[in-house]
Amino acid sequence: QVLLVESGGGLVQPGASLRLSCAASGRTFSSYGMAWFRQAPGTGRKFIAAISGSGTTTYPLDSVKGRFTISRDNAKNMAYLQIGNMKAEDTAVYYCAAGPGYGPVSAVEYDYWGQGTQVTVSS
Repeated sequence: QVLLVESGGGLVQPGASLRLSCAASGRTFSSYGMAWFRQAPGTGRKFIAAISGSGTTTYPLDSVKGRFTISRDNAKNMAYLQIGNMKAEDTAVYYCAAGPGYGPVSAVEYDYWGQGTQVTVSS
């Protein structure tokens, strides 16, 4: 069992940067790949980026790789998503997930999910 809790969301202005965090509880955190997904109003849950268990390899979605960076700190049981130059279309609920640690894939490929954190980009 892996418990995940996202934090760091909120209301930000276009052009700002934001770092989302995902705290994991469990004894085998490094055995799980991690990923971030987001879900905008009226849409499905979409893949953003994944990272391998060791943190060596990342799999960003092509459309976001210039602004989104996924990372993890296994010593702290934490995963992160750094977002730069935020845009209105980034407004969504952001979720971290534990599973295979690659992508892009459907949300059903991941096994454990946090509760989500709301990110709203508006001036």
